[in-house]
Amino acid sequence: MALFEALFLTLLAGAHAELPGCKIRITSKALELVKQEGLRFLEQELETITIPDLRGREGSFYYNISEQVYEILSTFITSGMRFLLNQQICPVLYHTGTVLLNSLLDTVPVRSSVDELVGIDYSLLKDPAASTSSLDMDFRGAFFPLAEGNWSMPNRAVEPQLQEEERMVYVAFSEFFFDSAMESYFRAGALRLSLVGDKVPQELDMLLRASYFGNIFLLSPAVIDSPLKLELQVVAPPRCTIKPSGTTISVTASVTITLVPPNLPEVQLSSMTMDARLSAKMALRGKALRTQLDLRRFRIYSNQSALESLALIPLQAPLKTMLQIGVMPMLNERTWRGVQIPLPEGMDFVHEVVTNHAGFLTVGADLHFAKGLREVIEKNRPTETRDPTASSAPPPSTAAV
Repeated sequence: MALFEALFLTLLAGAHAELPGCKIRITSKALELVKQEGLRFLEQELETITIPDLRGREGSFYYNISEQVYEILSTFITSGMRFLLNQQICPVLYHTGTVLLNSLLDTVPVRSSVDELVGIDYSLLKDPAASTSSLDMDFRGAFFPLAEGNWSMPNRAVEPQLQEEERMVYVAFSEFFFDSAMESYFRAGALRLSLVGDKVPQELDMLLRASYFGNIFLLSPAVIDSPLKLELQVVAPPRCTIKPSGTTISVTASVTITLVPPNLPEVQLSSMTMDARLSAKMALRGKALRTQLDLRRFRIYSNQSALESLALIPLQAPLKTMLQIGVMPMLNERTWRGVQIPLPEGMDFVHEVVTNHAGFLTVGADLHFAKGLREVIEKNRPTETRDPTASSAPPPSTAAV
């Protein structure tokens, strides 16, 4: 009975375990690079240590040490140097390791804003898994509207997998990572566009007026020459599909065409639905995951009748052109700014390779120190650094570092 209960609780815990939207693998090649940079930093720290003259007695050992003259009896040199390390150098290195290097870790974004509307949560879901060749970390990888800080979207996507070890770092993103971004912008009210008057391309304005000439002709003279308004609004959160052949984003939006006479109510000419499919290419630049979008498929149909849908066929090509020329550049301007990947300040990705899988994609890259550890630490050093010999240091021991 006890075995059955234990098995049931294990299955129950697994059923409620949160799937990661983002995974990061740091391979032994990256760890070696970080190790070398860390050793370089420690060498620089040791060069700044000034050891004062030491005189005194420890048991039967008398010592008189200065930076210019070292008069140490050979019989007691081992215990004397251990004492020197414990009393002078170890506290400094401890202070550096536990206080100053922590400022480097503080530069890793965990929950931060992407822009004025949306934030991203890179909370670690469980302890990192270490092996002889890599260190794997599972992150929530979820976007959220800043106005709804506690909002969370259930993750029902395929869990991303990491198998490769040739590069220094691998980052995997599931469809959930991108879906949560698009749903967050949808909930924030950002997925809408309104073009009025001279903002509507002239060729499209002329075509729309010709297409709805019968409707416009029946209006009063005060309305006929009014500015045209074209409004697009996404009606449901877009969805991302990742396949080995590529990444696509499906969007459904309403398109409303109206006349906006001054000081009078708007006059609606037509309302239609637009289905579009965008291709998405991902790239990693610096620490940012960037996306380039391209309009692939486009279809419009009437919300009123099949007959009106047939009448809209001549508008399909110019509306698609308008989207490609007027809307896609604005989208790409935003998506190409990118989303920050949780790396410490001073580190960047280089030589990236993007690979698509079923339900997720991976980006393999090498690491580059754009800034040295000393530069990053000095930039983020607390305004009041504590004395390395203060109580935060471990008590002196009989063992050297």
